[in-house]
Amino acid sequence: MDPVRRLLLTTPLLAAGSLAAQENYPTRPITLVIPSVAGGILDTIGRTVGRILETMGQTVVIQNVPGAGSILGTDVVAKSAPDGYTIAVVATSHAINPSVYAKMPYDTARDLAPVTHTVNLTNVLVTNPSVPARNLRELIALAKAKPGSITFGSAGIGQSNHLSGEMLKAAAGIDIVHVPYKGSAAAMNDVLAGHISMMFVDLLSATPHVKASKLRALAATGLQRSTSAPDIPTLNESGVTGFNGNSWLGLVGRAGTPKSVLDKLSAVVTQGLRESTTRQRLLAQGVEPIGGSPEDFGAFVEAETRRYAAAAAAAGIKRE
Repeated sequence: MDPVRRLLLTTPLLAAGSLAAQENYPTRPITLVIPSVAGGILDTIGRTVGRILETMGQTVVIQNVPGAGSILGTDVVAKSAPDGYTIAVVATSHAINPSVYAKMPYDTARDLAPVTHTVNLTNVLVTNPSVPARNLRELIALAKAKPGSITFGSAGIGQSNHLSGEMLKAAAGIDIVHVPYKGSAAAMNDVLAGHISMMFVDLLSATPHVKASKLRALAATGLQRSTSAPDIPTLNESGVTGFNGNSWLGLVGRAGTPKSVLDKLSAVVTQGLRESTTRQRLLAQGVEPIGGSPEDFGAFVEAETRRYAAAAAAAGIKRE
């Protein structure tokens, strides 16, 4: 048979097979990359998402790939086949990294496809009890009376809790000193020990220490009070108007993944997050289920990327 004629005859069959594969997705195990160590908030929520994905009838293989502000793990997806079988949980750092790193192994907008905005995380500003401030207004007054005496820790330069500290510094007009660590856990340990004054940290991690009176929670970072901690006032209502330092998590795949696959992943995860038992369990941990379409999440990430680019520029952070 003439090669051209053979190609014309087989092309429709190949296209039909491809469409059938998309409609039947998934037909084999899915790898869910979590770009953090096991046990952290990203891992905890990621595994919840993994269990939701398994309702599609296939095994979900969890792959923890920590390092470089989530870049190493996300790169696994950026280099994968665009078929929906390798996806990743990403965090706020996904929108921050382009403003912090001059050279990344992938282009966030070009190489990755948004799937869904999974959750928002309430963060709180916590201090060691030795700090003589019982609320945010007193802390700001203390910082103004003694410039440079208040230190704040973070998971590293350019991480979301670093930029939250810089945004507070600029908005309140105070001189506080940043102390970067290799991860939030190390920073938290030094706040607990009294080596540094304070830090922004997720509510889930902070709550046990606050209840044990080892930390003092001065303010929450959302625009409205968290339903999980309604007694903690927001920075927004405590004199730092418009402050929003909540973190978020989402799901991404490889750019070029068929839209039908992205839409199915989005729909399944959204439905699972909004299921009553799962929703209530997450809310009790200070985690707000969101969900939504790939288009909505893509627009959200674009807006967050612009917002953090402005924050990084204002803080004088240079891309390295």
